[in-house]
Amino acid sequence: MSIDQLDYQLFNAINQWGESASFLNPVMRFFAKDAFYLFFVGLLVYWFIRNEKNRKMVAETFISACVGLTVSWVIGHLFYRDRPFAAHTVNQLIDHAVNASFPSDHALGAFAIATAFVMYRKKDGILWYILAALIAFSRVWTGVHYPTDILGGAIIGILVSIGVHRLVLKSQFVSRWLHICITFYENYETKIWPRPRHTRKEKQTAAQGK
Repeated sequence: MSIDQLDYQLFNAINQWGESASFLNPVMRFFAKDAFYLFFVGLLVYWFIRNEKNRKMVAETFISACVGLTVSWVIGHLFYRDRPFAAHTVNQLIDHAVNASFPSDHALGAFAIATAFVMYRKKDGILWYILAALIAFSRVWTGVHYPTDILGGAIIGILVSIGVHRLVLKSQFVSRWLHICITFYENYETKIWPRPRHTRKEKQTAAQGK
């Protein structure tokens, strides 16, 4: 049995759960279509907590997502693969354009963001990984991706995120420019939204914690 045949059989088995366990379809539609926006909410919350660690994490996440989606675009054009609903009769639960199926941009983006989160905030990151896995799985359930599309997207997202993180850690040039960009933004942000002044007690507590 070829990999393509195995991939289709696994896809078909998962996709048919949409008929045998149809009560879960509204949940799977949510994860397939809307749950990705939770990552954007998370990015905004972390960014506006306004500490250096979170802002560096969000900046790395943005870079990783851009690099990952560029890689996905190139692969999608070089190794074009039809969507399952374009090549087979499937149980399609959400609307989708008939474009490249491999790799999954949803899986790539979700795992790239979750990986960046876990490298900075391990406890939070585990929850984001669970969300990424549910989004990826739902894309197969709803009939818009094969399992290998999901696997490929997840692997690319994880590797790109790790690569960007290591580059920032090891390259003084990249780290310096990232710091300059964040500082440039914060200079304008504080004019609109000043940071609260620390009380004497808070300063003493911070000094003791160093």
